[in-house]
Amino acid sequence: MCGIIGYLGPQEAMPIILDGLKRLEYRGYDSAGMAVISDHTLAIRRSLGKLIELEKVLRQEPLPGQVGIGHTRWATHGRPSEANAHPHLVDSIAVVHNGIIENYLEVKEQLLKEGHRFSSETDTEIVSHLIAKNLRQGMEYLEAVRRTLSTIRGSYALAIVNAQEPRMLVAARKESPLILGLGEGEYFLASDIPAILPYTRRVIFLEDHDLVVLRDEGFQILDREGQQVERTVNHISWSPAMAEKAGYKHFMQKEIFEQPRALIDTFRGRINPDSGEVILEEIVLKDQDIKDLRKIFLVACGTSYHAAMVGKFYLESLCRLPVEVDLGSEFRYREPLVDSHTLLIPISQSGETADTRAGLTAGKELGAKTLAIVNAVGSSIAREADAVFYTHAGPEIGVASTKAFTTQLMALYLIALFLASRLGRITRDQVRRRLRDLLKLPNWVQETLDLDVQIREIAQRYMEARNFLYLGRSLHYPIALEGALKLKEISYILAEGYAAGEMKHGPIALIDREMPVVVLATRSPVLEKIQGNIEEVAARGGRIIALTEADNYQVQERVESFIPVPGVPLELSPIVLVTPLQMLAYHIADLRGTDVDQPRNLAKSVTVE
Repeated sequence: MCGIIGYLGPQEAMPIILDGLKRLEYRGYDSAGMAVISDHTLAIRRSLGKLIELEKVLRQEPLPGQVGIGHTRWATHGRPSEANAHPHLVDSIAVVHNGIIENYLEVKEQLLKEGHRFSSETDTEIVSHLIAKNLRQGMEYLEAVRRTLSTIRGSYALAIVNAQEPRMLVAARKESPLILGLGEGEYFLASDIPAILPYTRRVIFLEDHDLVVLRDEGFQILDREGQQVERTVNHISWSPAMAEKAGYKHFMQKEIFEQPRALIDTFRGRINPDSGEVILEEIVLKDQDIKDLRKIFLVACGTSYHAAMVGKFYLESLCRLPVEVDLGSEFRYREPLVDSHTLLIPISQSGETADTRAGLTAGKELGAKTLAIVNAVGSSIAREADAVFYTHAGPEIGVASTKAFTTQLMALYLIALFLASRLGRITRDQVRRRLRDLLKLPNWVQETLDLDVQIREIAQRYMEARNFLYLGRSLHYPIALEGALKLKEISYILAEGYAAGEMKHGPIALIDREMPVVVLATRSPVLEKIQGNIEEVAARGGRIIALTEADNYQVQERVESFIPVPGVPLELSPIVLVTPLQMLAYHIADLRGTDVDQPRNLAKSVTVE
């Protein structure tokens, strides 16, 4: 979740860039750096760790000049180190980048054959090399940048400076956030609005494939064909709190909409779809340790527990190992059968959940190998576990977890693929196919986010209900539980999730004409069973809300309301289906006027038993 700042104008760039980086600290980072041009001299300063370390470097070696770029990095390609920190400098070209370059390995291999030498392990460095290569071949600077953008594949927000063009700042965007701020005779680039609000309220939200050229005399925005395009200038009137929410009414709403980006940040640098590899340097187990595994325990609380239930499906189906799912508050009190052939995976957004941490400690004492899935870097669980998989969801302020949940599912899926590959239970071709599907996942999630207005209309229809029932089967049962949890957490409506096959064992007695029943009814091996449950609810007058594909008319004609979701591979459907359930809960709560971000009696991180 890297942060980018750029400045061109009459003021000294260094303090403005440093201030902007501080305002982006919430995005999380492990290193930082800056590049500034003075006359025709380009100098960079970088440091590992927090911004205070970069400040120390800049106090000793300041960077004079009025054009520059800055960056905070959260390691994906390459470990945290000063060498891997941005900017990356090749010849006279310095680059900072947020995103993932999917074809960087093949591009890097070609550049190595041509004699290029790399000083980092990052994907970003190939951008500097490609631009420098194109310039050596006689291209004009902007053409060299455009040619580079046509070579790379993936997502990016880029800011580029060139010592040979000392009064020019170039930027480009594709699937990663980047905004342009317009001042009086000066220009700002940033990953997010709060970074530049002290300097200007006039911003342009750059669009995919925009190439921005900033000069003293003005700015240009070019499309992928090099043609100039116009973009709307927006006046930002937010208060500081609203700025943090990026214009959304609540943090929870913002975090729901951040999920495509969060998913990308979680898998980038960890997959190679071309070779069919999942690259998890976090898992420090030796091959023999993996082959000696006899059982896996997943330990979690609340929303993370629902993620663990999905993880059980992933791990058992792919790895063919028995998996147990335990609530953190119960695990250590039942004398679990844990030994040195056990892998214990505690899951916690904050990394501070007391019950989950206690389960981790108990498992370690019994000899288990431990791999934590957490979001918060440097948290207690992350420090205590043998290894840690950071989800890179970014700060989650809303108490009701959204993006932390979907990135936990992503983490569990990648871990399952990694272990299955090491155990020889899945072929490279099978992994390759799944990873190529995975690259489509952010777009599928975005398709559900685009249903926001339609889901709000459905929420208005059912907002007065006193009770809800959520039904799902197989992989979708935990998602039914999670959908119900979201609704009761923030709207205070009593909502229960059930395995659909259990409906006849109790919940069916509650169904009447006042009861909304949310059914996960997408195409799967159990769709016929789900359709039977729909008939049972309909026969008792229940008000059915179905999540199903847009062309699944057989389901649609039997329900009162439906939310059309994209058809996706079964293993990825939990991530896609939970998004509209989060939105439904959000809109019902908002319409009822509850405190969405801080619901009563709940805390973001439960740090006591």
